[in-house]
Amino acid sequence: MANAVRRSISRVNRLDPSSAGAPKTPSTTLVPNDGVYLMNISLGNPRVTVLGIADTGSDLIWTQCKPCADCFKQAAPLFDPRKSSTYKDIPCHTSLCGVLDQTACYGRPGLCTYAYSYGEKSYTAGTLATETFTIGSTSGRPVSFPKVIFGCGHRNNGNFDPHQSGIIGLGGGSASLISQMGKATGGKFSHCLVPHSSNHQASSKLNFGANAVVAGPGVVSTPLIQKDTKTFYYLTLEAVSVGETRIEYTSGNTSTSVEGNIVIDSGTTLTLLPQEFYTKIEAAVVKSVKLPRVRDPSHVFNLCYKAEKDTRLGAPTVTFHFKDADVRLNPANSFSRIADDIICFAVQATPVQRNIYGNLAQSNYLIGYDIQNMKLSFKPVDCTSY
Repeated sequence: MANAVRRSISRVNRLDPSSAGAPKTPSTTLVPNDGVYLMNISLGNPRVTVLGIADTGSDLIWTQCKPCADCFKQAAPLFDPRKSSTYKDIPCHTSLCGVLDQTACYGRPGLCTYAYSYGEKSYTAGTLATETFTIGSTSGRPVSFPKVIFGCGHRNNGNFDPHQSGIIGLGGGSASLISQMGKATGGKFSHCLVPHSSNHQASSKLNFGANAVVAGPGVVSTPLIQKDTKTFYYLTLEAVSVGETRIEYTSGNTSTSVEGNIVIDSGTTLTLLPQEFYTKIEAAVVKSVKLPRVRDPSHVFNLCYKAEKDTRLGAPTVTFHFKDADVRLNPANSFSRIADDIICFAVQATPVQRNIYGNLAQSNYLIGYDIQNMKLSFKPVDCTSY
């Protein structure tokens, strides 16, 4: 969890920048791993399975490729583009090469190369190419998407785990998987993230299209805000309540909530808020929780308590008041166990001018993205049985 927190802080710096004929709606699983969620997807012909971080805060899809001059350790074999009949390098000076801002025409003569950074220590660089991507479906029969633009990474390093192969960008930009899937999604996708503390056998769901509609009792919805940076899914946070204490959003000299003041991001573990706003929230939590305070041994979290696993926390419900939608977090969403006898508040002050609603707060909620209607919906569910 300490590693996941460091990734959250590092990442926010980068963010500052069935039967035949029946419809096959794309659907896949998400597996919790080291503070993030891994998406199962196949690419190439013959198909090669990769596990990439499902990331609503970035656009580029990439995986480690042979030959790899500088790569992080990966348990599965690296993707070898020479063995795929559907792999094609993207030439330089073409419209496809311009799908990312981070492309160039050097390194490999005539080919479109890229360099993409996620923070001070995480990066990928390689060749931009097209390939056939295959995803599971609700019918049980896989769905293939030809000519998907992706990064074949030959130099990749940073905060990655051996189970990970790369990153699957699910942002709003033109290079993301969501955008490239086109009409197959109808501008809709949803995920239900199991808590990181769940049984290792539990997996989450990622659905697209008609199967991604979030409806029924308990659903609340808030507008998605479009800004110049199309990658990010912006929401409007108006206040946070700790128990019955409501704390209005503040940031610097701004005492009222600004439209689109927070990004919802599946690739960041923690929730990150402005220092002044966070300080007021922390004070309200301290007033409510009566357990003995301790220091975080990893020196990452601000607010920690001594609590054995069977200790009753007595923490109040923390409610995020988005525009038109109140989202209530139980202690499993708002606190994280970092040791057998230590739990910490999973909200932090952001080091830059970018607020993030992280994946710990999103667990056990079915969250639906309706990009056509610019709406995000929350429905409280037990994601381990969804």
